[in-house]
Amino acid sequence: MSPQLPPVAPAVTAELVAALSPRLRKRLDSGIAKLADRPVVRDGAVVRIAVDDDTDLELHAPDGAVRGADAVRCGCLLAPDCLHRAAAASLAPVAEDTDSAAPQDPSAAEEDAAQAPETATPEQRAAVRAVQLATSAVLEAGTDGAGAVLQAELLRAAHTARLAGLHRAAATAVSVVTALRAARAADPAYHLTDLAAGLYDVLSVAHRLPSASGGELTALRGTARQPYRPDGSLRLYGLFSEPVLTASGYAGAVTWTADAEGRLYQVSDVAPGGAGRAVGAADRTVRIGDTALTHRELARAGLAVSGATVSPTGRLGAGAGVRAVRAPGAGWHEEPVARLWAEPVPGQIARALAGGRDLLFLDVTLTGTAAEAAGDCLLADCSGVPLRLTAAHDDPALPHRDNLRLLSAARGTRLRVVARLTPAPHPRAQLLAAEHPTRADTPLDIGLDRLQGADLPTTAAAPSGSVPVLVSASASASASASDEAPIHLLRRRVHQTVSGGRPVLALPGDTRADARHLRRSGLATAAELLTDLHSAAADRAHDVFGRLRPTDPDRFARAWLAAAHYTSELDRTLCLAAWTP
Repeated sequence: MSPQLPPVAPAVTAELVAALSPRLRKRLDSGIAKLADRPVVRDGAVVRIAVDDDTDLELHAPDGAVRGADAVRCGCLLAPDCLHRAAAASLAPVAEDTDSAAPQDPSAAEEDAAQAPETATPEQRAAVRAVQLATSAVLEAGTDGAGAVLQAELLRAAHTARLAGLHRAAATAVSVVTALRAARAADPAYHLTDLAAGLYDVLSVAHRLPSASGGELTALRGTARQPYRPDGSLRLYGLFSEPVLTASGYAGAVTWTADAEGRLYQVSDVAPGGAGRAVGAADRTVRIGDTALTHRELARAGLAVSGATVSPTGRLGAGAGVRAVRAPGAGWHEEPVARLWAEPVPGQIARALAGGRDLLFLDVTLTGTAAEAAGDCLLADCSGVPLRLTAAHDDPALPHRDNLRLLSAARGTRLRVVARLTPAPHPRAQLLAAEHPTRADTPLDIGLDRLQGADLPTTAAAPSGSVPVLVSASASASASASDEAPIHLLRRRVHQTVSGGRPVLALPGDTRADARHLRRSGLATAAELLTDLHSAAADRAHDVFGRLRPTDPDRFARAWLAAAHYTSELDRTLCLAAWTP
């Protein structure tokens, strides 16, 4: 996926792919691969792709995104019914809905909620069924088989869902397409667990929504816009900044702040762009009031805001009536900021797993590194709990990996850190910010500030080349116990389905040994789910002439959803238990 191309609205991609003849649809994936290697030039709001020496393809994005099919223009002889237009739309990032970030009047939001029907409408049931069918087709094909045509069908279903007011299903379906493209392009930022989580959420919403009512239905529908509500005057203290770099082509920075009661607020600057924008956004002026503070400066200072408006997630609005001036900040060991680290860790974990904020405020002692498939992670002791701290981004333009590598040399150093929980059977989190190893009064933004060897304690030796792996005995025991946990027998099949589709599970083989292992471990339900998943994958009946009947994607999707739900809930329980000393 080229970061140089402007995002394209889901409905545009779906329309262009649907207009292709059956013959051209079969050639779409190869056409995308060819187009990805062609030169791209940006001229204001127009992006040109040189299809060949004599033909250009243009994408017109006056507001930063392509919103109509007529904005994708090709100069070849077969246009407008050519393959090039659909290939370009399928190659570009997926644009967010134009109303997804628009402020909403509070009274209007309350009125919309009051007027919403208590049960799903026929239109919504039809829309969510379309999403379910398109997602089931993706699941059955797996990442290797879910090419541009299946992606376009899911984008079409997502657009229909959005028009029907099913914003959660629409947004998650779009995120699934983005993850599929990243997987097929071997993007380093792709994570199988993220795609599995997206597929699980879409299918779960589709399964529950037709029979839901009241508050459950409202949550399953989701909202198109974040309703910003007045919050009066706020006195905020900067905590840290983190870069934002998404697979959908958006980049920037978010600065986190806290008030005197420990409530968290964010100031964000995210727009279409790549890693360069993520790096540079920290030195941009924050978009709130008349303050001249940059994101990097706000992370070390404070802010006094009047006429504040705040979204349910704590994002500060930047309306015309908002006023903000610089104010003194507070160190991480000073009140009122220090109270964030005073909350017991199990309480922080429980809140994050229950759907609350996923930021963790921890006091840790660095103990070394451990090699993992995705790269080395930093080991730390957190009040007797062996913790693995990982990089939030793998893009080489961002210093996450380099900073973790340097910190691994500061073994024995005690630091106060901010991390984002990664639900897993062992304690695991993404490192976002930390105290400077030698200057405790200077917070370090792991994704923006670049450590040097001279910043390490004098007793630490800066690593050169590869870092020797040092895993404490407790960490080894924890990792070993996690690796041997029998639930991995079911989780592995859930993830194999996402990558390889139904064919992987339909291969001949005896699964009874795994089922027996699960039963002996007291996981009888997991054993039944595993057996049912394999049975659904292999269920291919024959007609009277001996020909294979079409597969039943509904049954297979239901079996996968049940297995994914079980492993997700069990993982949450194991995660909470793992963080308890």
